Parts: sequence; structure tokens; C-alpha cells
Amino acid sequence: MNVSLDLIIPVYLPDQKLDVLLERIRKQSIQPQRILLLNTTVSGKEDIVTPYIEKYGVEVFPIAPEEYDHGATRAYGASLSDADYLMYMTQDAVPADSHLIASLLKGFEEQETISLCYARQLAGKHGDILEKYTREFNYPDKDIVKGKEDLETMGIKAFFCSDACAVYKRSVYDELGGFVKKTIFAEDAIMAYHMIMAGYHIKYVKDAKVVHSHNYTYIQQFKRNFDVGVAHSQYKEIFGTVQSVPEGVKLVKETASQMWKDKKYLELMDLFFASGFKFLGYKLGCHYKRLPESLVLKMTSFKAYWK
Repeated sequence: MNVSLDLIIPVYLPDQKLDVLLERIRKQSIQPQRILLLNTTVSGKEDIVTPYIEKYGVEVFPIAPEEYDHGATRAYGASLSDADYLMYMTQDAVPADSHLIASLLKGFEEQETISLCYARQLAGKHGDILEKYTREFNYPDKDIVKGKEDLETMGIKAFFCSDACAVYKRSVYDELGGFVKKTIFAEDAIMAYHMIMAGYHIKYVKDAKVVHSHNYTYIQQFKRNFDVGVAHSQYKEIFGTVQSVPEGVKLVKETASQMWKDKKYLELMDLFFASGFKFLGYKLGCHYKRLPESLVLKMTSFKAYWK
């Protein structure tokens, strides 16, 4: 494909993983036209990204902490680009090989209506066993093309995708107005929903791989899923049209079954506790309007959103 692609990465106090990410981007068989770091600044640490400018030739655009938003910040990144394709990554998603970009771009060749391709996420070597099973459930070893016709059978999975590593076709992105400007979470799923409702398709590309996983505590799982619930509540016109809880139940059942087959009996307890915290956080997030603000601020993982 003779096209241009810009890589956009929101960053916040980046660590060694960003250095590894950029080093592996430098080794890609297809190179991005530009690499844009959207740096949420921290007082006294404004120069933390300077080494990346010198070493990798990236461009840095400061974001005030109170201005950061999952949707608006990524939309700002898009406004800085004139590329045919917009590639988004998070600072902790590391390319697994030198063909990540090539595999994602190749995904668009299957059919003209594909407007978004997203990558497979692999658990890191330090990821716990539960994270490994969860990644395998959400990112299987097969390509999947999803469209409006799949909403009835796939439910919320029809527009599931992840900006941890995804590429958007710029023409469609612009046609549909880009990312929402205010959301605590799920800007990627919201964009994907609008794409498939407009008659386009999104594609999961199994050969495009990044190493991206977290070892969240139960409290972190609770807070993360509280924010998911908030997003689902605020965008009921999207998430209210499909059921999400059954998909979570399916994840727990399939993970438990695989753990039992693998004789991971002790890990089953971790699965049930983690799932309980996720479910409770999600349900409370869905009803955040009924909660006092002081309690919301204790439950969310993104306090700046509420200011």
C-alpha cells in the first residue's frame, strides 16, 4: 500500500516500555510518516519526554492534566496529522515483531468497507495467569471482520476494539466526526460503533501483535470497571442497545473451564474474586448518578475527569 500513516501515542510519565516501543517501531518494515507523543504534563517533569525527541525524532505536544480526555486528546492528535491512516497506541503496548504496521495496513485490503483494524494483545512474560487467559479470550488466534450485521449475534463484541494498538482509515474517521470529545473510557468502542452503524466494518488482525497486559489488583479492577460502567451509562444510545454482562459471564465461564482443564485450581479463586470486583465496579459505575460525588471520586480511577 502506497499510503501515509502517522503514529499517535498519548503518554503520561512514560517509563522504559515507551523506549522499547519506539525502538521496535524504528525496526518496522513499514515506517510511520510521523510519531506524535501527546504528553500529559506533570509539574517539574515537563522534560521527561525530551530524550525521546533526540533519540527517535518524535514530535511532542503538551497536554495540561485538566485537559486530558480519552476522546478529546486522541481527537487532538488526529487534528495534527494529515496522514491517510491514523495509528494509535498506548505507551505500554510493545510491538511483538517488525511487521505490526504492515499487518494492520494489510487488514484494510480484505474489503473496501474496512475502516478500522486493531491488533492482537499478548500477555507479557510477567503477566499473571488470569491476564493470560483473559487476553486469549478477547484476542483469539483468528481474524475477525465485524459489521452491523453482527450486532444481533455478537452483541457488544461487534464493536469491541482497543486503542492500545489500532489503525483508523482517515477518510472514514473524518466523515463520521472523529472521536467523541468527552468520555472517561471506551472512545475506541464508541468510534467503532459509529463506523459499523454507518455501514463500515472493523477488523481484528491476529498477525498484528503487541505485548500489552497488566497485573491489576482487585481495587484497580474495581475502579477500572467503575469507569467502564460510567461510560456505558453516559452513552446509553450505544451501550444500551446491546448487553455487556453476558459477555463478561462468558469470559468467566470459559476462563474457569480452561483453568480447570489446566489444573490451575488455586488460580480459580483469583478469577472469582477478580470477577466479583469487576462486576461490582461496573454496576456501580452504571448507576454513578445516584451516588454522592465524594463516593464517585473514591471509586473512579480517573479523578481529573470529574473536575
